[in-house]
Amino acid sequence: MRNILIFGAGRSASSLIRYLLSKSNEEQLHLTVADLSLNLAKAKTQNHPNATPLALDIFNAAERRKAIANASIVISMLPAHLHIEIAKDCLEFKKHLVTASYISDAMQALNEEAIKNNLIFMNEIGLDPGIDHMSAMKVIDEIRSKGGKMILFESFCGGLVAPESDNNLWNYKFTWAPRNVVLAGQGGAAKFIQEGTYKYIPYSALFRRTEFLEVEGYGKFEAYSNRDSLKYRSVYGLDDILTLYRGTIRRVGFSRAWNMFVQLGMTDDSYIIEDSENMSYRQFINSFLPYHPTDSAEIKTRLILKIDQDDIMWDKLLELDLFNPNKKVNLPKATPAQILEKILTDSWALEPEDKDMIVMYHKFGYELNGEKKQIDSKMVCIGDDQTYTAMAKTVGLPVAIATLLILNEKITTPGVQLPIKKEVYEPILKELEEYGVIFNEQNVPYFGYNPDLF
Repeated sequence: MRNILIFGAGRSASSLIRYLLSKSNEEQLHLTVADLSLNLAKAKTQNHPNATPLALDIFNAAERRKAIANASIVISMLPAHLHIEIAKDCLEFKKHLVTASYISDAMQALNEEAIKNNLIFMNEIGLDPGIDHMSAMKVIDEIRSKGGKMILFESFCGGLVAPESDNNLWNYKFTWAPRNVVLAGQGGAAKFIQEGTYKYIPYSALFRRTEFLEVEGYGKFEAYSNRDSLKYRSVYGLDDILTLYRGTIRRVGFSRAWNMFVQLGMTDDSYIIEDSENMSYRQFINSFLPYHPTDSAEIKTRLILKIDQDDIMWDKLLELDLFNPNKKVNLPKATPAQILEKILTDSWALEPEDKDMIVMYHKFGYELNGEKKQIDSKMVCIGDDQTYTAMAKTVGLPVAIATLLILNEKITTPGVQLPIKKEVYEPILKELEEYGVIFNEQNVPYFGYNPDLF
């Protein structure tokens, strides 16, 4: 039996573990699922004869190294900053490594040694990053093989609630880490390029500059810009491209509503709110409003945010119970962002029967034989339930498939890498289609961003 060691049995690991266990007999696999919580590891392995749940503290170097030494290949589903020590152990014990996380500088620094030891350290092989890379490179490579020159690439992705579970005014529920949603867009201006011109959107304006997208059967969406759209320009071989833009997908109206929190200052994570533990929801929002001897918090909020009485933005705020004087924050030494996350989690937690949804949308503009053309590629994936969510499926399955391909020596290029080579993306995308992760590609007219040309 070949032993696959999986660090982390959290939400993203459910589909990953189920896939590998389904292949365990024919592929002669044994899974060791290591987590700080033995109960969580047991829940994910479900007494399967080809799996061993293991209680393991990643900071216990002796136990970690022992587990890695006994593995045929290692998967880390832990938070990104914890991968590096595992990676160093994998180098020492000559083990391949697979993660869904962005390649950090520390991980990239191991590239030369990984190549020297003929080891594959596959990273960014989840959803975003991951499926976005693979589905994009597939089409880009096909365009280039025909002699086409890329002039536009836009890529959008979002974790949303499925239509049958979409029952609040925000058309949104937390399907992944709430903290990441609250802090989205912070840390600098969004940067991208359109028609050869660099563009910048400061955080204060980010949620009022959106793109609109239509997905057949699912309606209209909007997308706000990711912080650095140019990160993969060289990686994708798009250094000369005229337009490069990456964004996050939400339902139309979400960004305008979210902007209210930004303007009030409720997404700030840089300071502590005094006596936050004893503060009510009403006191929290009122702390961002000016003093007035007679006006209520509701009136002040309407005035400062310029909300008309028939504006649905007001109903969205009311739906969150923001003005409730009896609900307590109950978070000691909390930042505004942490308090907002707590309030939103009260309203946006997925119910037991809820399903999530992933939407991905790519636009490829290119020039071929003097003519400008465009391909739009769209993917929608709906979760099965609260364990095997669309997010768990789209993050976990590519990791699992890549792991098996590496074990079976179908992926052979060594080094620290992301999945942009044909030997990686071609078989993975093909197999993902069997699990409902299917991209529909359409030839559409190319419009670009210069209407004077048409």
